[in-house]
This record gives sequence, C-alpha cells and structure tokens, in this order.
Amino acid sequence: MTIVKESAPHLRRKASVTRMMVDVLIALFPTLVFAFVVFPLNTFLILLISCVTMNACEFVYVGLRNMMPKDNLKHSFKERFIYSYKGKYHLSNALTATISAVIFTLIVPPSCPLYAVFLGSLFGITIGKLVFGGLGSNIFNPAVVGMLFAKICFGPYKTVSSWYYTIPDAAAGGTPLGIINGGLFSHINDYPLLDLFLGRIPGTLGEVFKITILLGMVYLLIRRSIDYRIVVSYLGTFTLLMFIAGLTASGINNAVNPFVFTAYSLLSGGVLFGAVFMLTDPVTSPINPPSRWIYGIIAAVFTVFIRLFAALPEGVGFSILLANMMAVVLDHYEWTNPRYTWKKFLAMGLIIVLSGLTIFLVIQFGGVVNG
Repeated sequence: MTIVKESAPHLRRKASVTRMMVDVLIALFPTLVFAFVVFPLNTFLILLISCVTMNACEFVYVGLRNMMPKDNLKHSFKERFIYSYKGKYHLSNALTATISAVIFTLIVPPSCPLYAVFLGSLFGITIGKLVFGGLGSNIFNPAVVGMLFAKICFGPYKTVSSWYYTIPDAAAGGTPLGIINGGLFSHINDYPLLDLFLGRIPGTLGEVFKITILLGMVYLLIRRSIDYRIVVSYLGTFTLLMFIAGLTASGINNAVNPFVFTAYSLLSGGVLFGAVFMLTDPVTSPINPPSRWIYGIIAAVFTVFIRLFAALPEGVGFSILLANMMAVVLDHYEWTNPRYTWKKFLAMGLIIVLSGLTIFLVIQFGGVVNG
C-alpha cells in the first residue's frame, strides 16, 4: 500500500480538486449574473478589484515561498522566475483565489467603497489564507475574513437600492436585519416573505435573490461538490431553533407568528448563501461525515445566538469563522472517525436541546420581547 501525503481539501471519491472548484464557479454564476443585472457597474468594479487583488497576492505568495536559495551564483530574473513558479503555481491556485474573490464580491453591499473592497480582499486572502501556508492550509474562509474586516473597519455604508424599489437608510448589513437591530420580533412584517425570496429588498450583491442560490445548491449537490450533511444540519438546526424562538416570543406577544418569524429569519441575511457557498468549503470544514453533521449544528447555533442576543443583527459571517475554528477540534485524531456512534448522536442531540432550552429561558425571562 502506498501512502500519499496531500494537503486539504481531502476527497474520498474519484474527483479532482480542479473539477470541484469549477463546479463552485458554475454554481456561483447565476447569482453573479443577477448582481450584474441589478448593479452592473458596482458589481464589475468590486469583482475586478477583488479578483485582481486576491490573484496577485496568491501569485506573489507562491513566488516568495519558492524563491531560489542563495548559492553565490548570478542568476537572471528569468531563471529565478522559472525556478519559483514552474511546477509550483497551478490552475488550482488561480481558481481558489478567484472563487474567494467572487464570494467576497457577492457578500458585500453594492455601495461598498472601492478602497474598502481592495483592503478587505487584501486582508482576507493574506490573513485568512496565506499566513496559514496558502492553498489547502487555511483554517478560515478568506472571503468571510475579508468581508468582516471591511464591514467592521469601514461600515456602515450608504443607502442601498434594491432592484424593485429603494429603501432609505440601509445599514452596513445591507439587509433588513441591518435596519432592525434590537427589534427583530417587532419588525418581521416590514418585508413580505415573497419580497425576501425574490430579492426585492436592500441587500448585498449575492445574498438577496434566493432562486439563484437554490439553483447553485441543487447543482453542487447533484455534482457532489459540497456535502449535504453540512447544508442539512445547518439549515435544519437554524430553522428549528428560530422556530423555538418565535414560538416562545408568541407566548409573550401575540403579534409574533412563529412560522412567519422562522421563514423571515431563514430568508433574511446570508443564511442560505452562507450554507451553500461558504460553510461547505472543503478546506475549512471537517473531514469525516459525523463531524460534518456536528459542524453544521454548531454553526447554526452560533448564528441563532448572535442574531437573537448579540449586538450585531447578522451572525452568519461570525458563525462561519467560529465554526471554522471548531473544525480543527472535530478533526482531532484521537476521537474523529468516519463511524457513527451513540456518543456522537448524543452530542448532536445535547447541543440542539441545550441551545433550544437556553433560547426559551432567555426570551421567556430575559425581556428580549416587548409585550
């Protein structure tokens, strides 16, 4: 038996990493087209800056990492260039940087200042990926790191217009969640669910139009380029916990409909986009199937708690980074294995039950809902 040492992403089937990356770009294409239709100039400039920045950083990093060692001989620039890049810079390097750039483009508002786009993409690819060793070695999603850096340092942004109508005073989150921070239960009727689904709301370039996101999800699942376990566990846990929150709130304030609240929460912000295109990143997610179920559950719990109880209205980005850190623990060699055991099922159940109980107690006795 021959043991081959490889970097992540680790694939357990007959498929190439390159093909998987191309699949992700194909799945992102409908959402990117929608962004171009609605905000053609903004989308073009943000995509151009982020793609050039991230690909340039990736290219420079590969060259610096593979520099020709000093041997007291004179070598031409061409010789040094060939030594640094021949057989060391691959198509996968360009594809991963491009995917990160496209995702970064789709998770920032169209009104994001161009200097923030440049600095965010630079920070995301450098701090979120290259400092960990480059391709296959990063523990954080570079696009999410860049987006949060730009949002924290340079937000809030100016008014964001949707393709259907203009909403004044849109906040940094770019979605209805950014406007109703601190009053989620009392504002669920401000936007019709159909408008949330069709993207007729203020929002980021790629998170508002749910049809293209769902099309991308179906394509990736059919092609098996993402793991359904992460998507199902994340969306299922998020939906269940939000329903518990809405049901508890309805007992305090009869105006809160738990079903509407759950649907509103699911269609607001970047829950669907994050579940399909960011949380499923094979480099930053666990390897084994049971760990991926737990990974999705943990990410959903973080998202729900941040949305309901934290100072920030949108919790997807932060929850993904927190889950990325937990992936390292879930892949620990002493307890990770591909087999399902009663201990793992117990762990999943306890996480969900304790989270639901906490949500109930905090809402019921913590004064979260104003009756």
